[in-house]
Amino acid sequence: MGLFDNIGKPAASQPAHGGNKSVDVVFSTLPDTLEQFKALPQAALSTPFDTAAMTVLALCFYPQDPELSMEMFRFVSGPRNINPAEYSFIKDRFRDADYVPRSYFKGAVPANDYKPSEPYTVTVSENLYSYENEGYAKMFLTSGGADSPRFVMLRKAKDDKWYLWEQFILVGIREPSSSSPWA
Repeated sequence: MGLFDNIGKPAASQPAHGGNKSVDVVFSTLPDTLEQFKALPQAALSTPFDTAAMTVLALCFYPQDPELSMEMFRFVSGPRNINPAEYSFIKDRFRDADYVPRSYFKGAVPANDYKPSEPYTVTVSENLYSYENEGYAKMFLTSGGADSPRFVMLRKAKDDKWYLWEQFILVGIREPSSSSPWA
């Protein structure tokens, strides 16, 4: 069973506008195991764009396999220690809204219960202030259920990889149409 069955290569960059750049990170296949996750081209974590998209993918696994999701999350977090409060926060976010992480894939909107289009694509953007602090990158992600982008903070390690430092993507968005009491 695939990752998104239960619901109703880095790609080319878009041109920069006013110092902004967006990259569509495309997953041609979705992993079933941690080994497959680590074998994805984006798992090299060589760019902030790839690490941001890998974070989304890792969190998408939580509803079907929390342990696997957290192994993936630890991988994208690299040498950073993840404290118990952060694990608790993630678990709490999935209590009533398991659709939030998949809302960052193109095509996933409330009307289709956040079922993404294929190939699975996450748009990651930077702006003039993304690299304001040396060694850190603030990357923005577009959700099909929010009016404004959410962000992740990444940190570059001595191994020249970008790792997740903080995430602010598991926040409230519009409910899927099927669970909304409104027309």
